[in-house]
Amino acid sequence: YRVTSVKIDPYLNVDAGTMSPFEHGEVFVLDDGGEGDLDLGNYERFVGVTLTRDHNLTTGKIYKACIDKERRGDYLGKTVQVVPHVTDAIMEWLERG
Repeated sequence: YRVTSVKIDPYLNVDAGTMSPFEHGEVFVLDDGGEGDLDLGNYERFVGVTLTRDHNLTTGKIYKACIDKERRGDYLGKTVQVVPHVTDAIMEWLERG
């Protein structure tokens, strides 16, 4: 097994680049160019790890991934629903991190 840090936020924003710095602090840019809030910078410093955009999960990223799959035809015309499609997308995201 491998353990890592993942920041999970309920925001519909895809990344922190468009979020208000007054509410969330400054944007922290990760080594791979991903944008997160300062919590990810704290995780890197205190845990001593290098994080990527995959370590920052938002509702917006999950919904975007599901909509992109639907537009490509990956769901083969099925009605896209929270269960199972969104929940599967969350599990896939966490397993790849």
